[in-house]
Amino acid sequence: MDLPSFFIAGHNWTFWLGWVWTLSSIVLTTWVVLQRRSPVSTLAWIMVLNIMPVIGIAVYAYFGPQRVKRQRLRRWHSRAALMSQRDVQRLRTHRPNAPGWALQHAALIEASCGMPASSVQSVEILPSGGATLAALLAAIDAAQHHVHLEYYIFEPDQTGTLLLNALTAKARTGVEVRLLVDGIGSPALLSHRHRRLVDGFRAAGGELAVFHPARLDRLRPLVNLRTHRKIVVVDGRVGLLGGINVTDDENEHFRPHDAYRDTHLLLRGGAVRWLQYVFLQDWHYANGRPPRGEAEFLPDVAPGDLPVQIVASGPDTDGEAIHRAMIDALNMARQRIWLATPYFVPTEAALLALTNAALRGVQVKLIVPERSDSRIVTAAARSYYQELQAAGVLVFEYRGRMFHAKTLLVDNHYGMVGSANFDNRSFRLNFEVAAVVYDGAFNEQLARMFDDDLSQCKLVPADRHTPPAQYVFESLARLGSPLL
Repeated sequence: MDLPSFFIAGHNWTFWLGWVWTLSSIVLTTWVVLQRRSPVSTLAWIMVLNIMPVIGIAVYAYFGPQRVKRQRLRRWHSRAALMSQRDVQRLRTHRPNAPGWALQHAALIEASCGMPASSVQSVEILPSGGATLAALLAAIDAAQHHVHLEYYIFEPDQTGTLLLNALTAKARTGVEVRLLVDGIGSPALLSHRHRRLVDGFRAAGGELAVFHPARLDRLRPLVNLRTHRKIVVVDGRVGLLGGINVTDDENEHFRPHDAYRDTHLLLRGGAVRWLQYVFLQDWHYANGRPPRGEAEFLPDVAPGDLPVQIVASGPDTDGEAIHRAMIDALNMARQRIWLATPYFVPTEAALLALTNAALRGVQVKLIVPERSDSRIVTAAARSYYQELQAAGVLVFEYRGRMFHAKTLLVDNHYGMVGSANFDNRSFRLNFEVAAVVYDGAFNEQLARMFDDDLSQCKLVPADRHTPPAQYVFESLARLGSPLL
């Protein structure tokens, strides 16, 4: 090939490459726009796809906005809703010192996720992984019919081995034991290295299912849609939920100096039926087989005196129930908002609700970790400090170990504890669950715990010095916040 022909061939190659780039950009941009997601998220994805068209396609295929369709367990939902009506009627006439807006707030949650207010006989705050494991082992030991567990992270370490051995022993007695773990969050448990431990559990009669297995051979695997829920239901009467996974990282008995600081709840009573419903729906979706034994899974439980409402959200619905519940509670606050979260990457609506509350005179305190387990999320969170502080929000960073608690305290009779972080991922991508407790005594316990956490925090000064390079990094991290 002579020199002119070489240049002509090269020109044609770049010419066609340019056309392919342009057409793919138009097609992908059109596709993203037609998904009708939030404008900020849509623009972020358009930017990624156009700056890095080849890599961007792969990233979008694996991590882009997706929806899942799940078979609704309508019969289970109807039964649980029917049973809850006794709780609702009791709470309408006997709601101890609950705020006046509680009924409207409860109605909003019910409209967004289908779960009405219910009640429990008791609720116990578990302030650590060690306390949670002890309560869980005691509940499993007392189980008579079934034990249902759903976790994002289930590590086969000392904590996980203790728990799995207890589940195996209970399964040998004839108790139905079902364990649902996330495919991305629990890779070690699902690996060949720990096959003997899992095989022993199954041989004893235990059932194991995986939520969205991390299979890269699929055309579009759902690796970005995870069950971040932590649910335990024992005999349909005892339930646990919150932020604590099954791992030594969160157990102070095995990691006494650097175990995560986290919060969990132990519920006894009727509201547990809604945790059961959420678990059974996830189990049916992951396992492919409908549950049997309705009477045993949803036993008749007398209404209690503590009003509790289970809130579940995920990308299988457009309700964004936890997101809506938090924003509504923030908007209704009149005295105080105390928010604790390990990941603070708020939506525009959530950020506006927080700053609005502070501007109208509500005391707003926020606890986040000084260093989370994600450097980019820490940077993104810090990019919001200035506007929070300008509105009057007091921002505290928890020092030392990782802070992983997810709690919201509003005024004197509202508390929320669950698995959801205060970020886009928890609000819109992950499957999450939380409990709202409309009770003054519970609120006060949560407040004391918050005060204890503040003793381990430093108040972030309003004139925080940020080196130029760090300022740029925080700004870039914030730019990607719709995708975090």
